[in-house]
Amino acid sequence: MVVNHQHLRAFHAIASEGGVSRAARRLNVAQPTLSQQLKALEERYQAALFDGHKPPLSLTALGRELFALTQTLFTASHQIEELLGEGPGESSAAVRLGSDSPIYAARMAARLRMRHPDLAIQVRIGNARETLKGLHDANVDVAIVSDPPGDDQYAYMPLFADWFMVAMPVGHPWAKDRPFPLAALAQARLLVREPTSRTRAVTERLLAAADVVPADVIELHTRETMREGVALGLGVSLLASSECPPDSRICYAPLERQPDLGGVGLAGSVVCLAARKRTRLMRSVWAIAEELGPLSPLDLDPAPVSASSPQMHWVASASAHGVSLPGAGAVSAETTGVSA
Repeated sequence: MVVNHQHLRAFHAIASEGGVSRAARRLNVAQPTLSQQLKALEERYQAALFDGHKPPLSLTALGRELFALTQTLFTASHQIEELLGEGPGESSAAVRLGSDSPIYAARMAARLRMRHPDLAIQVRIGNARETLKGLHDANVDVAIVSDPPGDDQYAYMPLFADWFMVAMPVGHPWAKDRPFPLAALAQARLLVREPTSRTRAVTERLLAAADVVPADVIELHTRETMREGVALGLGVSLLASSECPPDSRICYAPLERQPDLGGVGLAGSVVCLAARKRTRLMRSVWAIAEELGPLSPLDLDPAPVSASSPQMHWVASASAHGVSLPGAGAVSAETTGVSA
């Protein structure tokens, strides 16, 4: 019994998009046609591939196994078409970018549009966990994420390494302190992200290591909400230096002590399925990542990132940042591993 390629394509698109309607738009076919193809596949093999019929659809155990195979199948098919020169032109290409860093997502999208004016670009912003799930579930094609999965199934490219600034209202008692004393957070109301946020995890580890407990904590989830809370005098917050846009109501100061860059730090990578790295579009994404590397607040070492140890390297000068690191005094020019 030979499996029907059209039926597999229908299943793969529905699994990738999480629903029939979006899959139909992606393939430019009628929704009833796609539903019929999926039904025919399930009936032919007497197999349930999805739980329920309302979006977002979730795969059954068998559906997840089949999806892993169709990802390999259609990636290989695309690579063969490109190799033989029969692949779709750039005008019909599309990329779905997921990121936990709006700034770097926007930079990537801007460079992609410059290189490929007709490329359809979709950007989805979420925290690290949400972004990785999107990549795993094939809801995004490439991710910019601060916590790569460390799996040979994925390919990695270091993109940035950052350090903490303290955001506080203008006129705050410590607004003129440079750097901001970490111990002062014990007397402050700290505004934090949601529990699944990488920034919050790094913040909590940093405070625990210094035995500092804030006087009060308020959870505000998004960066934008935290900055507005700071501007309104609700409290202070720790933000990556790249997430501190000018605001006449807010003062930013480098934190006295930074996350341990030899362990858990503020860093991010571009990640995609290893099987897709050699496609034309992903080669372009990788080239753009190399171009964006010099914009990292802490300079990146060009040393490669391995799947088994998806870490970054940073090199920074004291004159550039003037920030003290734990156990190192001023920032040194020594190369150190940064956990992504």
